[in-house]
Amino acid sequence: MHTKEEKLKAFSRLLDIQERLRKECPWDRKQTYESLRPHTVEEVFELTDALIKNDSKNICKELGDVMEHIVLYSLIGSETGDFDIADVCNMQSDKLMFRHDFIDWQGWELSNHEMRINSAGQVVYKDESATSIQYSQAPETSAQVESTWEQQKQKERDGNKTVLSGVPLSLPSLIKAFRIQEKARNVGFDWENRDDVWNKVREELSELETELKKGDKETSTRELGDFIFSIINAARLYDLNPDNALEFTNQKFIQRFNYIEKKAYESGCELKSLTLEEMDKLWNEAKKINNEN
Repeated sequence: MHTKEEKLKAFSRLLDIQERLRKECPWDRKQTYESLRPHTVEEVFELTDALIKNDSKNICKELGDVMEHIVLYSLIGSETGDFDIADVCNMQSDKLMFRHDFIDWQGWELSNHEMRINSAGQVVYKDESATSIQYSQAPETSAQVESTWEQQKQKERDGNKTVLSGVPLSLPSLIKAFRIQEKARNVGFDWENRDDVWNKVREELSELETELKKGDKETSTRELGDFIFSIINAARLYDLNPDNALEFTNQKFIQRFNYIEKKAYESGCELKSLTLEEMDKLWNEAKKINNEN
């Protein structure tokens, strides 16, 4: 591992290289927030793929691609005089210190001139009175931190105005549902007994089946959404990540289906010429090969 000085030197090198590219490379020079955004989305998904595969080499590589975009966005911001990479880092540092009020930050620096560090070592706004200091026992678990996270975020004067406004509209629907539920839980809106969620799941499934029998596609679509939302809720309550679970099943299906396609090709048949029974037999073979149920 590298020393702090080596890490700073490496980051400084990246800044220098990106600044030169912005001046001398036609592609880098023409980029704007709007033109770069789709590429950033792609890079994040490539990083996600590497994370799913637990591929350390590619995680490192894709993190570099994402970091390059952060540096380039910051360069664009500096050209308009709005912000630069130092502002990005300082704003994030201040935010992290403010949200972690159970850590003693005395002796540390703040960049936000509207804030100060009080006698308890908490980051607060300068116009808050000394009597606003609240001493609390430091959390010992991740769950204890999460239980007060949203309340602390709501104290930020330039932060999100509502609990759910921090959920990006562009998030994939499954992940968005999970984050909505997490944020609601963090302010106390949750099931008291997690087992009770199954009654809700069964209720939503029954309503979906009823509408499907009626043949009302629009209403059935809404009920399907309610059912999926309830399943995601159940997963969350049992500390399971539904997006990871679904991706695991996606990969499992791809692997088995590829086996069927491969066997069809080896036998000189077109895939669509196989009967369902023949496909099902190959499907079960694929399961046995991978010791799956």
